[in-house]
Amino acid sequence: MFNNRAQAGKLLAEKLLKYKDEKAVVLAIPRGGLPLGAIIAKTLHLPLDIVLTKKIGHPYNKEYAIGALSLDNIVLGEAAKEISRQYITEESKLIRQNLQDRYQQYYQNKTPEKIEGKIAIIVDDGIATGNTILATVGLITKSKPSKIVIAVPVAPPTTVKKLESSSHIHEVLCLLTPPNFQAVGQFYNEFYPVSDKEAIAFLQSSQVDKV
Repeated sequence: MFNNRAQAGKLLAEKLLKYKDEKAVVLAIPRGGLPLGAIIAKTLHLPLDIVLTKKIGHPYNKEYAIGALSLDNIVLGEAAKEISRQYITEESKLIRQNLQDRYQQYYQNKTPEKIEGKIAIIVDDGIATGNTILATVGLITKSKPSKIVIAVPVAPPTTVKKLESSSHIHEVLCLLTPPNFQAVGQFYNEFYPVSDKEAIAFLQSSQVDKV
């Protein structure tokens, strides 16, 4: 159990010290991943950036992920085989518009960090099915990083195994792998929603620290 995202970020940073001052970049998944990513980036003396992905929810239960996508990549799980192509196409269009809007909001006048040839450390506050992370990995792989590391406080054992089986992921660092996993929030004493304003502030603060 973690007190909050700040504590989880500090614990992850301690486990990632081997990457301090390396040719690497911390990639946080908004919004929940940014409080952790900011701490990790500061501790390891690395740049902080974001990667934008979003799950595709089941038509009868939006919280249940049947896949996930980024601006130019999509990953569909087994459950998607029973869903109509029309639904997936229409949902993907809406989600990508949302991601495009968020891209403009977060980056404003900033350009994304270059990832080619660098270690990409992907950070979130927890993982449920792993589909969103796999979509993220698919996106990052196209940028030709030297290595992809997943760093999260908590995830189910089956999800960790799924990530470890990916040929694109070189290391999975997960502090807790509880068998009774139901939701990420159950393993935090304090798990408030992170607003876009707060997330952008974490990103901008990291940029100031680098200057």
